Amino acid sequence: MDFRWLRTGDEAFATAREAMESARATIRFESYIYAPGAPGDDYRDLLIAASRRGVRVRVLVDAFGSLMLPENYWNALREAGGEVHWFNRMSLDRFNFRNHRKLLACDETVAIVGGFNVAPVSLGDGVQSGWRDVGLRLTGPLVPELEASFDGLFKLADFRHRRLTRFRKPRTGRMVRTTGGELLLSGPGRGQNLIHRSLQGDLKRARTVRIIAGYFLPPLRLRRAMTRVARRGGIVQLILAGQTDVPLMQAATRSLYQRLLRAGVEIHEYQPQVLHTKLLLLDQAVYVGSANLDIRSFRINYELMLRLTEPGVVREATEVFESHLGHCRRIERGDWRKSRTLWAKLKERVALLLFTRIDPLVARKQLRNFR
Repeated sequence: MDFRWLRTGDEAFATAREAMESARATIRFESYIYAPGAPGDDYRDLLIAASRRGVRVRVLVDAFGSLMLPENYWNALREAGGEVHWFNRMSLDRFNFRNHRKLLACDETVAIVGGFNVAPVSLGDGVQSGWRDVGLRLTGPLVPELEASFDGLFKLADFRHRRLTRFRKPRTGRMVRTTGGELLLSGPGRGQNLIHRSLQGDLKRARTVRIIAGYFLPPLRLRRAMTRVARRGGIVQLILAGQTDVPLMQAATRSLYQRLLRAGVEIHEYQPQVLHTKLLLLDQAVYVGSANLDIRSFRINYELMLRLTEPGVVREATEVFESHLGHCRRIERGDWRKSRTLWAKLKERVALLLFTRIDPLVARKQLRNFR
């Protein structure tokens, strides 16, 4: 296997361009948010060109995440022979379940995963301009597995099978082990989330926990596992959003600060741009992919994460963490406690209720409707 970190949006999109231009047999591409303009229009042109030279092109975009994309946006690609599916078109009885994955895979040889959506805000370096994010280019045995997972969701996209029974026994959730890494796939439904379970197992043994999360609202068990690491003398460092595109989520996240700080967890807020990175370092294991550290990613969305243990990958992931940390403001416990107004605390409690109670409740009710 070969891995290369993609540390900026500009680097990620240049790497994606190279992969699409080099493709000779297949391109599989999926994104949660896909917006017109740059770089989306360039992506579309590259996909059209690939289809015209005989490459089998399949595109999967989430219908909610890409809500602003015109219905006719993909007509030229379809005319060139490409296939495009909208994942889970808006419906009152299943609107809550989204495909949050980001994946580009070409010729069963190279793939790109991470947090980058295809939208103008993703361009730049995440410091001077554009949202801060990270991705990973990989080759090797995980690529065919990623492509197989894409094929499953591509078939599922319009939900025409019998009453969505796959939601209740999700075949989308599985783990694939290879030398140096694991692919963790998850979707809505019954049973413990594989990403959640893997994180719990690593946290039980961890001495050093370093997490970058643009959206941070982990379930109670994971929060307790993190605080136990700090209380037994380990290091727990969180890089969270100072700027955000979802203020309610930031408010809910900040409702957790006081307890985390009291337990000895370090909290740093990223300052220059909106933080969208999803990167976790637990001792000698690194997680990268599409999942946020929140209940929606663990219980409702379709997600993919890689858990990698190859020393070079972990070493470079540590460098990525340090590069983020250099642009952060540390939250001090005493200052934070004094700065909280009654109004701020009230907003945080309401936001916490929305994301930890109401959103999961709606999802559970929709799952029951699928019987």
